Amino acid sequence: MAHLLHIDSSIRGEESVSRRLTARAAAAWRAAHPDGAVTYRDLARNPVPHLGEAGNTARTVPPAQHTEAQAAAWARMQELISEIKAADTVVLGLPLYNYGPPSEVKAWVDHLIVPGLAFDPETARGLLGDREFIVLASRGGGYGPGTPREGWDHAEPWLPHGLSLTGLEPRVIAAELTLAPHNPAMADLIPLFEQSLATAEKEIDALWVPAAA
Repeated sequence: MAHLLHIDSSIRGEESVSRRLTARAAAAWRAAHPDGAVTYRDLARNPVPHLGEAGNTARTVPPAQHTEAQAAAWARMQELISEIKAADTVVLGLPLYNYGPPSEVKAWVDHLIVPGLAFDPETARGLLGDREFIVLASRGGGYGPGTPREGWDHAEPWLPHGLSLTGLEPRVIAAELTLAPHNPAMADLIPLFEQSLATAEKEIDALWVPAAA
């Protein structure tokens, strides 16, 4: 049975463009896999705690020697990694906050970097790479080549580096200028936002072939 892991991380609720895009992707995936299973995780509403000292040491101390705090952190890491291993496709919403990824996404990634579970400690071979990983990014402004803030997006370039040990390779689909409809100073950019959103939605719609009726 095909399995989708659908992850949101935006704190903007119904106004969130990344949530809109992940919902569209999940619907397209279901249309292509009507008998498939979906696991949903909301990192904004149920955040993963920072890794902390207990989580860091739990990765190197044998489980039989874990303290209570280490055991709790280890169980959390196992749960998050197991969700990925169970999925054929992972869809992650990635908004841009203060020019970087949400801290909730950073904490999620930190919990995945576990020797023996996400990568082979002897060969450094990633153990999570045999699945589709779709990242649906949203950015309030414009950060493309030639823009005043070119290079200020530190979320999209960071993610493949942060996950490199795991073998996960993100395919990013992005919508920019998402604040244009809400910021009067950006009103003249609304057509560019609408074009960017439409392009992202078209790319999402082409990800999977709907099942035959």
